[in-house]
Amino acid sequence: MGKFAKLRTYNFWMGVFHLIQGILMLSLSTDFALPVIGNFLEFNPATQSLSPYIKTLFEIPIGPAVALFLFMSSSAHFILTLPRVFDWYVRNLKKGINYARWIEYTFSSSVMIVIIAMLVGIYEFSSLISMFGLNAMMILFGLIMEVHNQTTKKTNWLSFIFGSIAGILPWVNIALYLGSYIGKEASPPDFVYWIFVSIFVFFNCFAINMVLQYKKIGKWKDYTFGEKVYIFLSLFAKSALAWQVWAGTLRPN
Repeated sequence: MGKFAKLRTYNFWMGVFHLIQGILMLSLSTDFALPVIGNFLEFNPATQSLSPYIKTLFEIPIGPAVALFLFMSSSAHFILTLPRVFDWYVRNLKKGINYARWIEYTFSSSVMIVIIAMLVGIYEFSSLISMFGLNAMMILFGLIMEVHNQTTKKTNWLSFIFGSIAGILPWVNIALYLGSYIGKEASPPDFVYWIFVSIFVFFNCFAINMVLQYKKIGKWKDYTFGEKVYIFLSLFAKSALAWQVWAGTLRPN
């Protein structure tokens, strides 16, 4: 079996693993949900001035939200195993690019960052949208990195740098929230801190994998090896977040 045939099988089983976990999330989770709020202004006739008020816009059930990013990955892996799609996938891998990866990560990893943000107490709608957008931009810069360097003799790192800047900002926001709880009685439970550390490390491993690919260090001289590492990291990062969230908030009593 050639390396691309093995990669097809690898994608299939990764799709299975994500799918099973997504189903388990839906079937084993409580109905725990967190609010999404909006900050607005209203006219106060007594003071003849504008006053701020907070309104709950809707709630996000965390179990289905976790299952969502698992199902996104599962769908992407299964789609890549389809005959014509797989041929397209292989042609692009030979050129050093994987459009499908970046499309899936744009949505799945951005859902992940929103869930993490909500677990630390960031509920404001515009903040969550901005964090989703910044994370999505980080991923799209990864796609631009691969597209751009199809036509360069020497690796151009500009997209990588801009993507890193966009990607770090949601984590800075989350870190500031976590830091604000230091010394206070009311603070997130310990599992939230573990989620922050573990998923932050995983997200940075993706960046390290890209650096190793473009530096062509060791086994990363073969682009498909880096592709396998991306797939492996995706499974473990999503699994780590999913089961930490489940153990902390979704596990039935």
